[in-house]
Amino acid sequence: MTAPTLIMGARGGIGEALARRLAAAGQPLVLSARDPQTIQPLAQALGADVVACDVLDADSIKAAVQSAQSEEGLAGLAYCVGNIVLKPLKNLSEKDLLDCYRLNTVGAAIAVQAAAPALQKAQGSVVMFSTVAAGQGFGNHAVIAAAKGGVEALARSLAADLAPSVRVNCIAPSISQTEIADSLLSNEKMAEALAASHPLKRVGVADDSAAMAAFLLGTDASWITGQVFPVDGGRGALRARGQ
Repeated sequence: MTAPTLIMGARGGIGEALARRLAAAGQPLVLSARDPQTIQPLAQALGADVVACDVLDADSIKAAVQSAQSEEGLAGLAYCVGNIVLKPLKNLSEKDLLDCYRLNTVGAAIAVQAAAPALQKAQGSVVMFSTVAAGQGFGNHAVIAAAKGGVEALARSLAADLAPSVRVNCIAPSISQTEIADSLLSNEKMAEALAASHPLKRVGVADDSAAMAAFLLGTDASWITGQVFPVDGGRGALRARGQ
């Protein structure tokens, strides 16, 4: 029996796209969500197991990790939990900052801490998610960019802590067609403007980042750790013509 991969935040978006990719490759999966009923249909379709996990509760994270691992350990951990908080500086609150950091950064740290022995046993791999905004100065992004910047630093630090037995990497997408981006992309004019801001002239789709995550979790990436990979249509490194 092969050790499973635990995908935290498998409901929709990148987490679901990653689950579909890994299942197609024959990788055993455990999917988590705060409400496991929301991912039960996906799990049944993929032959995956399900665990409940509230990533704002450290004990819940630890219980989910314990339940997900097999005798062989954990082959992978993907922390696909996240949000998009856009507020001008004058409107943001201490609670905004703390809540966002807790969800994106603290939750990821606790998850890896809990999973480390099982990952070490299986020589596994970890993938986390940042944002292009952590490396670029975008207006109204102070809350989310600060939290995701923490995720990038966390990934590098944990890669050092867990080497050589566990690899840890991070993906930094630009805006993609996922449920958490619906409020932005449902506006046709805004969606067109956002697409135009990328050198490749489109916004992302969940499978763009899922493809990179699947690669990083697999053996083809066995000499890659401590890295942050942009999957952003060129937005972080290039300027489209006329911009």
